Amino acid sequence: MRLRHAAVVGGVVGGMLMAVAVAPAQAAEYTSELKIRGIQYDAPGRDDNRCVGGNTKNEYLTIKNYARRTVNLKGYVVKDAVGNKHTFTVNHYLEPGDYVSLRGGRGTESDSGNVAYRQNCNFMWNNDKDTIYLIKPTGARADVHAYTKRDNDRDGNGYITYHG
Repeated sequence: MRLRHAAVVGGVVGGMLMAVAVAPAQAAEYTSELKIRGIQYDAPGRDDNRCVGGNTKNEYLTIKNYARRTVNLKGYVVKDAVGNKHTFTVNHYLEPGDYVSLRGGRGTESDSGNVAYRQNCNFMWNNDKDTIYLIKPTGARADVHAYTKRDNDRDGNGYITYHG
């Protein structure tokens, strides 16, 4: 009888340890200093990905620093469900509460203007549904959001807000 009781207790304790081991990995997304604040996944107007005269710059992703310290974006990666990606290759410092808009198209990255460009005129985000990943320089996920136009964009303006 003692052995059976020990096996039950061992199974319960083992299960609790497994739950504790799994919880931090799932919660890591929500403890990240940088998070996706919002996305304009569908640029206003008819999609036109010409580098000159197109509206690729009007499709953008906003990343905000929710930490109490300055964070450098260098090495962070933004990508979608099929692997289109942008890596921040230069220093871009976000002070507490600060944000950067990662825009499509070509342009000059600016800390003072809170803007970075993908240097690519193709649209990155799908207009109907997609998944957005923000990856830390270590390779760990900082934030992730899936969206569908039908479920997440009730007013149909092509913009979705995350993290209040």
